[in-house]
Amino acid sequence: MNSPPEQGKGPPDSVLERFHLLVNAPALFNALATALELDLFTTLSGRPSSFDDLRTATGLPPHSLRVLLHAVCTTGLLERHEGRYENSRVAEDMLTGDSPDSWRHILIGWREVYYPAFTHLTDALRAGTNTALAAYPGSEPTLYQRLSHRPELETVFHRAMTAFTLRSVDALVDSGQFGSVRRLLDVGGGDGTTSGRLIARHPELTSVIFDIPSVSRIAERTIARDLAGRITVHPGDLFADPFPAGADTVLFSHVLEIFSPEQITTLLVKAHDVLPAGGRVLVYGYNASDDETEGWYSARLSLYLNTLASGQGMAYPSCDYEEWLRRAGYHHVRTLRGFPYEHGLHIGVK
Repeated sequence: MNSPPEQGKGPPDSVLERFHLLVNAPALFNALATALELDLFTTLSGRPSSFDDLRTATGLPPHSLRVLLHAVCTTGLLERHEGRYENSRVAEDMLTGDSPDSWRHILIGWREVYYPAFTHLTDALRAGTNTALAAYPGSEPTLYQRLSHRPELETVFHRAMTAFTLRSVDALVDSGQFGSVRRLLDVGGGDGTTSGRLIARHPELTSVIFDIPSVSRIAERTIARDLAGRITVHPGDLFADPFPAGADTVLFSHVLEIFSPEQITTLLVKAHDVLPAGGRVLVYGYNASDDETEGWYSARLSLYLNTLASGQGMAYPSCDYEEWLRRAGYHHVRTLRGFPYEHGLHIGVK
């Protein structure tokens, strides 16, 4: 019988190293989220500290702090030199502060909403539906609808969504695709983060956000007052209600991956119906690699969608979106690649 390969024996093996990280990742992820909740990285920002300093700052018992610091140091996010702890460069850049795009919001949101659902992954994949949704009150078929029954958790969820959107939206804003847009329909536009960023950059642009009522109420509360006259919130159901008319461009940002191919085609046709000749549809979101073998963020999203959020969908590869755009009647279909966090921008013209 062959013995299993051991860590540290023989030449480095990247897959084996990744295996050792994966089997410990759930615990280490939670240690990272706890460190963020305790403001550990912000405490250490530009200020290497002793164990006693960190004990005072966090309020943890000595043994608890010892365990936490060991865990976070093993990730490389914290470093220890001559008995003092300090942030790594990555931690200093990504984990300090509490700005709207902070990874603190993202990771705490993932811990509270995303990751508890993954214990149901086997059942969900066997059943072909989002079985983890049973943990949420209500009868609606998606997480986004059921979160309206838990407003505090809905706030945590949308704070995380906003933070991650802010980390990817500037690439969309800078894509060169909005200079001629005057009237945008932002389908599934959430709390207005994307529309707000676009309008701030393009003074001639106005936007209508079309999303479910509970999310629309969040948008109405969060849209900056100086942009309120240029952003209109239009509550509705993406499938049951007609799209608002009058747009020259329809944007689906982080929306279509939630749905099945048939539903995606339906939404693209609805967008086609309200666009004028020459109007465009833009689809922005995660893409798996063309051969569906790469993309950590895309894989995580796809598992989450099928276990909890909608019971279907995935971070589809670009070729799928191009096919659906053509099927919905668009021409001059193309994909812009190279966006951060495995994103792509898919474009079709009516």
